[in-house]
Formats: sequence, C-alpha cells, structure tokens
Amino acid sequence: MNKPEFIEHPWERRGIVSPGLPILPHGVERHPVPGGGSRAIPVFRGDEISVVDKEGLQQGELVFFAPDRTSDATMLGAIGKGRPTATIETLANSSRSGAKVLKALSASGFSIETGDAIGVFSEGSKPGDTTNFTAECDGLLICAAPGKPMSPEKQNAPTELVLYIRRADPKQAKGVLGPPEPLADPLQDLNIQPGNATAYEVKKGQYIQILDVKGRECSDFQAFSLRALDDGLEREIDPTTTRSLMGSLYPNPGIFSKYWSVDQEPLVEIVQDTCGRHDTFGLACTARYYEDLGYPGHINCSDNMNADLAKFNVRPRGGWPAINFFFNTMLDDTNAIGMDDPWSRPGDYVLLRALSDLVCVSTACPCDVDPANGWNPTDIQVRTYKATEDFKRSVGYRKSAEADVEETKKTAFHDCFARHTEDFVEYNGYWLANTFPKLGSIAEYWAVREKAAVMDLSPLRKYEVTGPDAEELMQACVTRNVKKISVGQVSYTAMCYEHGGMIDDGTIYRLGDNNFRWIGGNDTSGLWLKEQAVKRGLNAWVRPSTDQLHNIAVQGRHSKDILRKIFWTPPTQPSVEELPWFRMTIARIGDYAGTAVVISRTGYSGELGYEIFCHPKDAVEVFDAVWDAGQEYGIAPLGLAALDMMRIEAGLIFAGSEFDDTTDPFEAGIGFTVPLKTKEDDFIGRAALEERKAHPHRKLVGFEIEGGTVPSPGDCVRVGKAQVGEITSAVKSPVLGKVIALGRVVTTHAGVGTEIEIGQLDGQQKRLKARVVKFPHFDPGKDRVKGNYD
Repeated sequence: MNKPEFIEHPWERRGIVSPGLPILPHGVERHPVPGGGSRAIPVFRGDEISVVDKEGLQQGELVFFAPDRTSDATMLGAIGKGRPTATIETLANSSRSGAKVLKALSASGFSIETGDAIGVFSEGSKPGDTTNFTAECDGLLICAAPGKPMSPEKQNAPTELVLYIRRADPKQAKGVLGPPEPLADPLQDLNIQPGNATAYEVKKGQYIQILDVKGRECSDFQAFSLRALDDGLEREIDPTTTRSLMGSLYPNPGIFSKYWSVDQEPLVEIVQDTCGRHDTFGLACTARYYEDLGYPGHINCSDNMNADLAKFNVRPRGGWPAINFFFNTMLDDTNAIGMDDPWSRPGDYVLLRALSDLVCVSTACPCDVDPANGWNPTDIQVRTYKATEDFKRSVGYRKSAEADVEETKKTAFHDCFARHTEDFVEYNGYWLANTFPKLGSIAEYWAVREKAAVMDLSPLRKYEVTGPDAEELMQACVTRNVKKISVGQVSYTAMCYEHGGMIDDGTIYRLGDNNFRWIGGNDTSGLWLKEQAVKRGLNAWVRPSTDQLHNIAVQGRHSKDILRKIFWTPPTQPSVEELPWFRMTIARIGDYAGTAVVISRTGYSGELGYEIFCHPKDAVEVFDAVWDAGQEYGIAPLGLAALDMMRIEAGLIFAGSEFDDTTDPFEAGIGFTVPLKTKEDDFIGRAALEERKAHPHRKLVGFEIEGGTVPSPGDCVRVGKAQVGEITSAVKSPVLGKVIALGRVVTTHAGVGTEIEIGQLDGQQKRLKARVVKFPHFDPGKDRVKGNYD
C-alpha cells in the first residue's frame, strides 16, 4: 500500500534540523494505537484515513459507526467481514486504551457488537505498510491493534499501529500545535500569551501543570506560602535552599523532588516532568537585562510578575528569583553561565503538587533577542487539578529524539520490590530499586557474594528478530559470528556504527533457526536493527517486546539451588541443574502445566547467576516463587547501587561509562567480542575495527588507588603534567578492601604496573596516586561465574 504524503518530518530551516519538533501539514492528525490496545477518533465526511503498520506483522481492525448508530464498512469504501471479534476481545482485555474507547462508545450510544469489521494488514505485513480509506459520512472510528500476551518462548509481540487523518475541512482538525487534552478535568485552565504573567491560587494537595504548548518556550514560576502572606511575610521558593536540600541543580520526580522556601518549608513537589531540562540559577528576565543588550523598554517577566502579584499585595522586585521551567542553562569550563534553545517539545510539561496553600505566578517569556525561547516566543498553558487525582510519578522518556514521550513505567516486579524499599530511581523509562535501607548497599552486596540475591532487570530492551533473513541481519549488525550461535545459546556481543564506535553491548538469544531475541541496554540498538533490515531489503522483522517480557536476575552461589527447587523443564530442554554458562532453557513453575518462563545462565554480578524472563502478568507469581524458595538460603533484594560495586570489581562495562559511540569494543575492554579472524563475513564497522585494532590509541585498564578517596567518573589520569586518560568507573571494593577503578588510557601508559596519578579539583592541585593493574580486579579467571566456589 502507498504511504500517505503527510507523514511527519523533522522541522528544518537553513541547515538546522530539529528531529524533536515533528511537522505535520495543516489539517493532519496523528493517533498512535498501542499494541494490544485501541483508539476511538471522531471523523467527518471526506476525511482521508491512513493506517500504518509501524513494526510489521501487526494485523489491525477498524469499525466505523455513523451518527444513526449503524455500522457499515462501505462507509469507508471497504468490504466488511461482520462481527468485530478482534476489537471486542481487545476492548475486553482491561487495557488503559480500551477503557477510553469503551467510554467513547458509551457516550455515543454505540454498541460494538453491531459493528461491521474491516481487517487491515495480512500476516506478512512489512514495517511501514499502509492502508488508506476515505470517510463517506461523519462518524466514530475505532481502530484496534489486537494481540494476546506474548509467551516468553514465543515471539508474537503485539505492536503499535499509527492512524493518520487528513481532515477534509482543516478547521475541524485537532490543533496540531494547540494544547493537548488535560490530564483530568481541570479546576483552572489558563492560557498565557508570550509577554504575559498570571497569578493564581492553589490549595494544598492540588496539582499544577505548566505546559509548553508549541515547544521551546520558557515559563518562570514562583509560589508563595499563602499562610505567610496572610501574616505579612513573603516566603516563596528559594532556588539556593532548594538546590542545597535536594543536592541537585533542580528537583526531579522521585525522592528528591521538592522546592523549598528560605525557611526550609517545602512548598511544591514535582510529580511529572516530560522535558528534564530547567533552570534554578537565573532571575526571571528583567528590564535591566534588555537595557544592557540595547533594548530599553522591552517587556520582561519580572515586571509582568510584579503587575499580577500586586493583587495579592506582594511587593514588586527589580528581578524575581524563579524556577525557570524549560530554560536551558549551560555552565562552561570558564564558569561562565550561558544559554541555548530549550529542550522542550510541543506539549512537554511539568506537573507539581502543592504542599501548602499557595499563591503562584507563571509567565510566558517574551524574550525574542536570544535563544532562550528558540528566538520565537509562544504561549504557555497552566492547568490545576483536584487533590484527589491519582497522578503517578514520571520522568519523560523517548526512545529517540523523534519518538513520542512515554511516562516512567513500573515494571511488573515493581510492587514486589516495593515491599522492601521506597528508594526507586528512574532508569531508561522505568522505576528501579536503588537501595534497600533495611539492609543497605553493603549488605546487599555481601548477600550476592555469600548467599543469593534477586534484582529487577526488566528495563533491558528486548527486540524480536524473525524471518528468513534474520540470521543475515544479525550477522551484519553485530560483531560476533552469529552463524556459530546454536539454538538455545546466548552470546554476548557488541554492535557498532560504520566508524567502529559502539551503539550498545548486549546478548543474542537464538530461539530457532530464523528466530533471535536481542537484549540490549537501550532502544537505539533495536532501532538500528530495524533500520538496517529496511535499508538492506531483508526479509526480516524487528519488533519491540520490552513490554511483553520482564525479567529478574537471581545471582549468587545459591542461585542454582533456589531455581532448581522451582522450575520444571521438558525433556527436550536442559534442566536448571544442567544449564551451561550462556545457555537458555524454557521452563515452567512446578510442572508441565505451570507458568512458562525463559531462564538463561547469565548475569551482571561476577557471580553464578541466572535471569528469568516472563510475561508481566506472571511477574508476581515468579517473584514470590523465587523469594519463598530463597528463604532457606538467606536471599536478599538487590539494588542498582550494590550492583555497580560488583560489576566494577568484575570488570563489566556500562554504557555511558566504559563506552559510547566514540569508543570501539577494543577500547571498551571487550575486544573478545570481535573475532576478526574467525568471522569472515563483513559486518557494519568491520573495516574501521580492523584499522583500530592494528593501530590502537586507547585501552581500558584497571587501577588500584592508594588511600580511601574514590575518584569520580571523568577524573583525569595523568603521568606528570600530561593527561593520558580518564576514569570511567570507581568504587571502594568491599571484598578487596581497597579503592579500585576502571579507566581508558593511551596505550603508551597502559602496561600493568605503570604508576599514574588521578587528578582532581582542576586536575593538577589534587592527585591520587595509583597504578595500572590487571582487571577484572576480582575473580579474573571467572571461576565463581562458572559455579566453581571451592
């Protein structure tokens, strides 16, 4: 099918490309339909409708209702197939999207049972396949992307469809760059035009949403304690107190989320943030700022705030300290404070909760003489909501610059770990346990070293790679020789760009001759696989399954003892007892009729360990079985902080620390994943890696550091005055009783025994004496990973 001409594209002008600002032509709307979910959209006569299969292999179903409550596929120029069974089943699966559709149907008086279904996409649909329709009358369109929960050993992951509607009358289009729908029924809904400020009252417990309507627009915010104002005192958010108490440049959703007054009274807390880039250093723009630039009389936020706050008897100030939402502050090496375009996209917002009765003020910044508002001031929307609303904490996550923002999710195991801690941090779009205060990171660490522990690793990105050319695709995209990976085997590998820089490291699970599962640390690697399949014209599909497969790791010397008490394996699969290192098995809880899981003998701790993958609906059952069986062995929960200690001791690399897209696998310490001699086939980055291996410049090494000071990632490594490298990770090792680190240095100084110094402060004034040592620092022969504890 032909793709519509109006698929969105990045904003571009005079050589500047902004993928985060997608452009749709006037009158065109985009409506994603989640895999296993549905969407209801009003349509009008003459509207052009396009359904896009984003990932491939996702069948869809449409149902159209006319205002007279009749449903006939011919109203979309299609042939119907009768009762919409797939849509009915999708609406019955208790999904969030289904609840909205059922609400729309109920409000309109339509019965889905009377619908005339239209099937879209065949079983072999390709990524980007499109089906087009035209509405012959007004009505309500239901689009379903049906799919049942994916079994861990199968690859039937339901994926997203995207609905595009070109309105026959653009006036009827939902405003592409207007404010999105409210999060709930708002108490106040205020539009603030650029160059204006609005003051408003908010009661304790109520929510405040500050929304950047068109993107790249700053909004200064201040909140006053109403109780203090009634007493004649002005006690507003104090940025310095806030930074000091939160230990960060600005609060984020989670534990350290509050904004404080100078009296150390919390006034608001941030609940949701889809942008993640704000300012607490600068004043709201002032008359003096514009005067000094040569623009006397320029309208400014501070004067605007003074004018509207006067109705609450707040005294005027020449410049207001404020929380500058969406303002992009930068600090350079000379300690100069600068700015650039905001990071916010259209519809980005922050959601705050009032911790006291407040008087608030918000602005839409008028600055048009610098990049503060992307050179184009636009409007801000402020909405307040009832205290009884149930808004979850969330940090906006995007798979790529072009992708839709996603709320921070709870993994299916979240509530199991929440029995033991409230210390969760955002990690790649999910909440993960950081520490377990009843134990502490050191006790968690020793539980793995001496007994066993369980950890949530669900945020690892999973992609199902299937089809006749799946092996060819994987062979081209990873450094390992995929042809040598047997069914049931797991292989650790790197994935690189053409220049040899790493995209990601990850593991390949071979489920069949033409069936692979890629598990990596980020979505970039999965999107790269998909891009290469299309670019090379391969008969292979790459579909995301992260939301269909959640996993825990059971690590430690007793991990095998725990799992063999729980899981049954069929005769055609290795038992937990038999499972070799880097192999997988398909198992069930209890017996052949039990819940299905995939178990691999893998981990990230340097100890004997396993990972257990299951569908989210089965997560609590899996966790409880592991937890109960582990009591005999003193099992403990494990958080990110303790895991980091172990992975550094074991010499295991981490994205953003030991590697990025400027680092090749040799420099990252995993040259063993690049078998240039035995993998004869070409693969992406091969030529660059051959050159880099022949002429290495940097090498990952281990360090032992004298004394008890732990260096920070990024600290310089020096020989004399010269910088020869940098620290990538460091920790005070509990088992070794000394400070150790990983770092990249020039090959000239990478020899074991080389004496170096680690520079702190300005890199010269404070030096930590250290020497290069072999790594891994602990268990270099990997005996413990292999289960050899004698």
